Amino acid sequence: MAADNTLGAFLKARRGRVPPSRAGLPDHGRRRVAGLRRDELARLAGISEPYLTRLEQGVDQHPSPQVLRALARALELDDDARAHLFALAAPEPGPVRPTRTEVAPDVHRLLDAWAGTPAYVRDRLFDVLAANKWARALAPLYEPGHNLVRDMFLDPAARRLFPDWPEIAAQTAAALRAEADPRDPRVGRLVAELEADEDFGHLWARHDARPARDELKRFAHPVVGELALRRQALTVGGAEQQVIIVYQAVPGSPSEAALARLL
Repeated sequence: MAADNTLGAFLKARRGRVPPSRAGLPDHGRRRVAGLRRDELARLAGISEPYLTRLEQGVDQHPSPQVLRALARALELDDDARAHLFALAAPEPGPVRPTRTEVAPDVHRLLDAWAGTPAYVRDRLFDVLAANKWARALAPLYEPGHNLVRDMFLDPAARRLFPDWPEIAAQTAAALRAEADPRDPRVGRLVAELEADEDFGHLWARHDARPARDELKRFAHPVVGELALRRQALTVGGAEQQVIIVYQAVPGSPSEAALARLL
């Protein structure tokens, strides 16, 4: 994720995903680019093509809110992608803050108090910092020291663990883009490593941005079988770069019974 022109890369990628027909433009079947041409996006957004060129080339990286709203509308961005666009165009917020890798003792106690409930702490780079024994029994990638994005794409066991792996992988790539600080050199190193994987490279090039949120996730556990668990994402107070992920089963469901057999 190059930190010098992330806005331009985002704009070019997203205009390539808007079919001309959906934008009310003719498509005669002989287009040199996928999606919208630069002049078409400029016209739809009500800005000049030279100005859009400067944005895409990184000459101007801080357009006004009015321009951003017009681009978001023309690019048909959802709320997550729109928020990401505004974040990319914001003035630099200052130096990158070092990631806090220590998990507070009371958070450790909280994880262990959730009996029968897998829970772990990760940072915004998706490094696992702490996990209770139920999370570690649910999947090896929840062991502290693992990186969830790396394991998702480079560990073949992850593809067997998640029956809906294509959807989970897409969510993972989008969450990394939404949550990680592109100015952090660790992010660049991780992305460079992962781009060797064809699936990650394809998803990363889409420039989807969607933070982790509450969702249902299915697991094909090698010992206890299939589980359907609801994921909750909670920010750690006083350590906003840390996120607690908790998995819960519906009370009385087969998944709850399977969780009880994990240990």
